[in-house]
Amino acid sequence: MFVVTPDLHAAQAYPGNLVTISQSKAPPAKVAASALAAWLVGALTLAGFALTVLLLFPGYLTNDATYVYSYIAQWSLGDWQSPLMTILWWLIDPISPGPGSMFLLIATLYWLGFGLIALAVARRSAALALVVPFLGLTPPAFLLLSMLWRDILFSGVWLCAAAILYWAAGHARALRAAVQVLAVILIGLGILLRPNAIVAAPFLLVYALWPARFEWKRTALLFVPVVIAGYGLVHVVYYEVLHVKRENPLHSLLVFDLGGITYFTQENQFPVRWNAEETGLLLTTQCYQPQHWDSYWTLDPCKFVMARLERSDDVIFGSQRLVDAWIRAVAAHPLAYLEHRLTVLWTFLAAPNMTLELYKPPEETSLAHNRFFPALLPLHDALESGVLFRAGFWLALSVAIFAWALPARATASGTFAICVTGAGIFYVLTFGLLGVATDFRYVHWDVVATLAGIVPALLARAEMRVQARGVLKAA
Repeated sequence: MFVVTPDLHAAQAYPGNLVTISQSKAPPAKVAASALAAWLVGALTLAGFALTVLLLFPGYLTNDATYVYSYIAQWSLGDWQSPLMTILWWLIDPISPGPGSMFLLIATLYWLGFGLIALAVARRSAALALVVPFLGLTPPAFLLLSMLWRDILFSGVWLCAAAILYWAAGHARALRAAVQVLAVILIGLGILLRPNAIVAAPFLLVYALWPARFEWKRTALLFVPVVIAGYGLVHVVYYEVLHVKRENPLHSLLVFDLGGITYFTQENQFPVRWNAEETGLLLTTQCYQPQHWDSYWTLDPCKFVMARLERSDDVIFGSQRLVDAWIRAVAAHPLAYLEHRLTVLWTFLAAPNMTLELYKPPEETSLAHNRFFPALLPLHDALESGVLFRAGFWLALSVAIFAWALPARATASGTFAICVTGAGIFYVLTFGLLGVATDFRYVHWDVVATLAGIVPALLARAEMRVQARGVLKAA
C-alpha cells in the first residue's frame, strides 16, 4: 500500500492536467517524507553507480566496440557501425583511455536515468521512489552494462531522454523548455546510434512535446513524419556532414533474407550460380541459421556466399543486382519470406540467445583484471537459461505495462509509462523485419524501458483516482 501525494509543482507546470487538480498544500509530514525520499534516492542511485563501477569497470571491449574504437586512431568513419559512437568515444577517451571511458559514459547515463525517475516519483510517493534504483540492478539490464555495444549506449541515451522529461514536469517553464530541447537532441542521438530506432522514436518525441497527456491521434499523425525526419537525420548527418564511407549494412539483411527464402523454397535465390556442393549446403541448416546471418559471412561451411558476393572481379554485395534479386525473391515467394521472418522473430523472442560476449582470452580483455566481475558469472549462468533472459518475456511485460497505464493516459506518470514502453515495444518489433541476428543485447532498450515504466505505471492508476476525486469535489 502506498500513498500518492498530489504534485503541486506539476499542477502549476501543467494547469490543464486534471491529475493535480487539487491545489491544497501538502501536509508538512508528507513534504518532509518527500524530501527525505529524495535524499535517499540520491544516495541509492550513487550507490548503484559505484557498485556498477566496482563490479564491471572498465567494461568488455566487444568485437564491434573494438572496430569502433580503432576508427579513432584511423579516423575512418563508416556506416556499418555508428560513426557517432566513434566521435563520442574520441571526445571522452582522455577520461579513461580505452574501454573505461565508454563504460563510464554508459553507466552514468544509465544511473542518471533511473535516479531522475526516482526523484520524480519521490514527489508523488516516497515509498515507491525507493524501489526505482533497485530496479536498475535487475540482472538482464545491469549485467549487460559490462558489454561495450552501441545497443547499451543507445539504451542509456534514450532512458535519459525520457527520464529528464518526467523529472522536469515539476519545475519552472524555462527549465522544462530547455529539457524538452535536450530530450529531442538525445532522441536524435539515439537514432544516429541505432537507425532502426526510427520507428520507435515517435513515442518519445510525442512525449517530449506533450509530457502531460498521451493522445493516440497526435501520435498517429506524427508517426510517418517522424519516421521520415529520422531517416533524413541519418542521411544528412552520416553522408552530408560526416561523409562516412558507405559500407552497405542493409545489404547484410538482403543476404540473410535471400538465404532464408532459399532455404524455405529449396531453390537458389542468389543472383549467382553455385556448384552442387554449395547448393546442397544452402538448402540446409548448415547455412540457414535464424540466429544470425554470420553463417553466410564468416562461419564455415557457408562463408563462400559472401566470398563470392564480394569477389573483386564481380562485386555483387552493395550493388543494385543484389537489391533486384531480393525484390524478385520476395515478390515470387512472399510466403517463404514471411516464414523466414517469423522464424527469425520467434528465435529472437523465445529461444536462448547470446547474452554476454565473453569468448576472448583473458589476456585480451581488461575486464578480466576486475576481480569482482567473475563472481557475477555464476549468477548470469544460473539465470541465462531462464525467462529473465528471453526477449519475449520483456516484450510481453512492456505490453502489459503499456496496457495498464493506458487508462491513465491523462496523467503525467501514465504518459511516461505509455511512451517509454511504447518505444520499447516498437523497437523490439523492428527486429522481426530488419534483424540479421538475435542476440539478447537487441532487447536491452525494451528491458530498460520496461523497468523504467513499472513504478510510474503503478502511480498512474493512483493519480487517476486522485483526479476522479478532484473532479467530484469540483462538481
